[in-house]
Amino acid sequence: MTWVKHMLRSPHSLLLAIALVMSPGFALAYPIDAYPETGIARLEGYRISQTDKRGYNLLPPGALLKTEQIQLRLTEHANLAIPTADATLTRKIIALLGADARNYSVSVLDLSDPTQPLYAEHNADVQRNPGSVGKIMVALALFQALADLYPDDIAARQRVLKNSQVTADAFIHTDSHTVPFWLAEDGSMPRRALREGDTANLWSYLDWALSASSNAAASMVIKQLVLLRHFGTDYPPTLEQEQAYFRESTPKERSDLLLDSLLTPLMRNGLDKETLRQGSFFTAEGKRRIAGTNSTSTTRELLHYLVLMEQGKLVDAWSSLEIKRLLYMTQRRIRYASSPALADAAVYFKSGSLFRCKPEAGFVCKKYQGNVDNWMNSVAIVESPAGAPRQFYMVALTSNVLRKNSAVEHQTFATRLHALMRGWRSAPAGSK
Repeated sequence: MTWVKHMLRSPHSLLLAIALVMSPGFALAYPIDAYPETGIARLEGYRISQTDKRGYNLLPPGALLKTEQIQLRLTEHANLAIPTADATLTRKIIALLGADARNYSVSVLDLSDPTQPLYAEHNADVQRNPGSVGKIMVALALFQALADLYPDDIAARQRVLKNSQVTADAFIHTDSHTVPFWLAEDGSMPRRALREGDTANLWSYLDWALSASSNAAASMVIKQLVLLRHFGTDYPPTLEQEQAYFRESTPKERSDLLLDSLLTPLMRNGLDKETLRQGSFFTAEGKRRIAGTNSTSTTRELLHYLVLMEQGKLVDAWSSLEIKRLLYMTQRRIRYASSPALADAAVYFKSGSLFRCKPEAGFVCKKYQGNVDNWMNSVAIVESPAGAPRQFYMVALTSNVLRKNSAVEHQTFATRLHALMRGWRSAPAGSK
C-alpha cells in the first residue's frame, strides 16, 4: 500500500516522520483492450498509446496480453493445496535474502508443473498489516456481494460494475494518490488526486483502487460495498436514499454491516480472517464515518488467496478471473514487479509500503528507507513468457528492513528469485 507522506514534529518528543508514501511509478492493471467491456476509460488511452509515434506510455512485452489471453491456470487442479515446504529450496531462498533474512517473510509456490507443486517459505506466519495489498480483500468482498445478489446472472453483475456511477464525496479524504483521466478529445491522460465530484463507473473506481492504489478510490469502493449490501437489487440508490441511510442508521449498524461485508467473504471462501483481513476504510474520513477493525496478513495466507483465485474458488470462476484481470499490470512496473528480468512476463501484482523515521545522527529520511519502520509488501503471480509461459509461480513477500530502499530490495529479490526458479526444475537434483 502507498500512503501520503506527513512529517510530525513535537517539541516534547523525538521527531517522528511518518511517511505513507506514493510510488514513483504507477502500476495500472486490467488488459488494455477491455474498455468496451468495462467502461474503464484509461484502458483506451493505454491501448492507443501503444501505436502513438510519440512513444508515450509504452508497455513492456509482458503487459500486452489481450483479455481473452488471461485465464485461470488451476481450474483443473481444484484439489491442489500448498504442500510442505521443500527444505532445499527454502535454504536457497533464505540465502537470496542475505543478512537481513530475519526481517523478511516470504512464501513461494512454483506451479510450472501443477502436478508437482514446489513450495518454500520463511517466517510465513509473521503477521503484518497488509497495507495496500488489503485492497485485494476489498475486491473479493465486492464480487461476493454481487454474486449473492445475482447468483445465476453474470450479465447483471457486469451491468452493476459498468453502469453504476460513483461520485467521489467526503469519504475520499485525505489522499494524494493520483489516478489517470483519459481525455479522448486531445489524446492526453493527465493524473491527479481524486476530488469531490469526480464521477466514474464502479469498475473504474475498483481499477483505480487496485491499479493506481488510490486510497480515495478504495474507500469509495468500500462505501459502495456497504450500500450494495444494504440496498441489494435496488442498488445503486439515489442520493436522497443514500443520505437517508446514513442519517437513519446507527453507527453500530453501519459498523456491523461493514465488518460483515469485509470479513464474512474471507471465511466463506476458505480464508482465515485471523491471519488475512482488511478491516477498515483506507482514508481517515472513511474510518471516522464507519468504524472497522484492524487489518493483518501473513505471506502464507496471501499465497492461499492467490491459489484459490487461480482455481476459480474466489466466489466463482467469473469473479476469480475478473480479480486476476484487475491485478494484471499494464503500465510502469514498480517495486518487486519492476525487475528487468520480468519484462517479458505477465505479472499480476499488488504492493504496499509504510515507512517511519526518527532523528538519527548521519541519517536522512527518504522514501522506503525508514529507520523506525520500513514495511514493504508484495504479492505477485509470474507467467513467463507472457502468452506461452514455461514458468508459473506465485510470491508473497513482506519485509521490514530499516534504512535500506525497500523498493530496490524487493526488485533485487525478484530478479534473483526468477533466475533461481528458471533453473530449478531443469537442474540435476544433486546440483540444487
